[in-house]
Amino acid sequence: RKVLTVLPNARDNVDPDTLHHWAQQLREDYLPDGWRRVASSPYNRVAHHRELGLYCKEFVPRSPAERLRGLLRGSRATRARRNGAQLMYYGFRASRPLHWGRLPGGTEYIFMHAAPGMDINEWLRELDGSDAQTLRRKHELLRALGRHIGRLHATGFIHGDLRPGNIIAEEADNSFRFTLLDNELTTRHSPPPGRSILRNIMQIDLVPAEALSATDRMRFFSAWRSQMRHFTPVEAKVVAREAHRWALRRMALKGAVGR
Repeated sequence: RKVLTVLPNARDNVDPDTLHHWAQQLREDYLPDGWRRVASSPYNRVAHHRELGLYCKEFVPRSPAERLRGLLRGSRATRARRNGAQLMYYGFRASRPLHWGRLPGGTEYIFMHAAPGMDINEWLRELDGSDAQTLRRKHELLRALGRHIGRLHATGFIHGDLRPGNIIAEEADNSFRFTLLDNELTTRHSPPPGRSILRNIMQIDLVPAEALSATDRMRFFSAWRSQMRHFTPVEAKVVAREAHRWALRRMALKGAVGR
């Protein structure tokens, strides 16, 4: 039994039956015209249609127990929609779902609007230069990102996977706006646990040294700290130090050693 729901203002007037048919084809590793696979974890299948500005994400169950947890907490697809809506309620930008449904066997999928801009990794490649204008834009990107993530944490949100690839930045009027992707594990606490905040900072610090210097990382962290007024200076320094040490260990294991 399939579940079909479409939000108002559906992009390009693609009808629900067509979207559901595309999801079935993508599950079977058949790529309809215009769709391209996107690298993802083994527990997701993701494809992108550039012309339509759409992503399709299929949530592959990790284990039989996940289906049981889904009955209690909501499936990953349900939580992605619910958590994204909560983020937007508090003034943050998140992936906007267009349509969701269920395939035979119980696997769920979501079609989402592509967020405007590029992810943080792409921006760092774009801003890999030494001229004054490029450096100014890079520094502003890092400060704006720090303020955004600091405000996210100060509001009580913990993102489930805050890697740079899950943060989309759009440049407009000499400033940056951000959209958070993959929100099925995002939670909100009051106050947010310190260890969870640390984990988020660790995740976002997973950028090789050739892309971000120690000074660049401090620009991000200082801007983040400006929003976290309940942290003492000592607590903030502990978070910064431990996050960077953890990121260095992870990058060393992957052969991308930072400094």
